[in-house]
Amino acid sequence: MSKPGQTVLVALRKMIASGELAAGERLMEIPTAQLFGVSRMPVRMAFRTLEQEGLLVRFGGRGFQVRSVSAEDIAGAVEVRGVLEGLAARQTAERGLSEEARATLERCLVQGDELFAKGYVTEEDLEVYHDLNMRFHQVIVEGSHNPAIADALARNDHLPFASVTALAVDRQNMAAEYRRFNYAHMQHHSVFDALIHRQGARAEAIMREHANATLRYAQVFGSTLADERMKVILRPQ
Repeated sequence: MSKPGQTVLVALRKMIASGELAAGERLMEIPTAQLFGVSRMPVRMAFRTLEQEGLLVRFGGRGFQVRSVSAEDIAGAVEVRGVLEGLAARQTAERGLSEEARATLERCLVQGDELFAKGYVTEEDLEVYHDLNMRFHQVIVEGSHNPAIADALARNDHLPFASVTALAVDRQNMAAEYRRFNYAHMQHHSVFDALIHRQGARAEAIMREHANATLRYAQVFGSTLADERMKVILRPQ
């Protein structure tokens, strides 16, 4: 996805999580593109991704509607992801990492270390983290050599905030975001250590705990007051 598309995607995801875009709110391409100062294509791609993630549903032939999402919906989907990724980590540890997989994971760790070493993160840093995080998780799932796990994760990814790609960022509190993502990166180091020492049970436990960080999406943004100007712009006339 292009950078404008990624920007729109993360912003809309955050607005849905915070309640700025309430359940039932309708979104149209042209008003949303005008809001973010982009063309319709990045908005269209962001809408499709949010639909795949279970946050938007099609509304007739004229746009999308925000899906009703509860904390219980998020918690259930994330718990399932934790179980599946934990299983993948255990099986990968028991089989042993290939040289290629180990090298890829090490590159992800080094890249993450460089991002967080300066003691703060920017939105651009978190876009980089998003990509390396996806690679890290993908390598572990592939390393299990269990296609049933990948298939189950693909189905679960259509539930709200269940996908590892569902990055939402609180731009108003980047210091807290630094702590959150740096902690997640430290968990990457821990699971890598378990994998290379072929400690299956430990790797599984760490990955399950790692998934639980996503549960903060249910409350991390708090009860933000809705921006009424935003509501007017996004609501079809």
